[in-house]
Amino acid sequence: MSQPGRVDDATCPCDTDKDYEDCCGRFHAGRAPSTALETMRSRYSAYVLELEAYLLDTWATSTRPPTIGFDPTIRWTGLEIIETESGGLFDDTGTVSFGADHAVDGMPRRLLEKSRFVREDASWRYLDAEQARLDA
Repeated sequence: MSQPGRVDDATCPCDTDKDYEDCCGRFHAGRAPSTALETMRSRYSAYVLELEAYLLDTWATSTRPPTIGFDPTIRWTGLEIIETESGGLFDDTGTVSFGADHAVDGMPRRLLEKSRFVREDASWRYLDAEQARLDA
């Protein structure tokens, strides 16, 4: 299991089969994602790595919490992108539907969510979840 802020192997946690440095690592290092999908993937990886500053920076100011409460009983184990709507280079809004596999105290779970993203200050930001549910 990864320590906060560290990838145990070179593969990116967002399940693209790319090296972390060539995938989400470049965004965590300061490059801005170009699409809502890149923002979603990089935020998932930031949850895996517990990168609170990145998560807050990529959260819309109107819905941003003061802190991120990482739950030590949760271990994120996989990401599946289900659908994207808009969120491209010339859009101002977009959605990404995904399934995020995780374990809570070793018990497998899946978060299904349709996240909404907005372009704010020329950067993509997570706004909120249009719908979300936990499946056991």
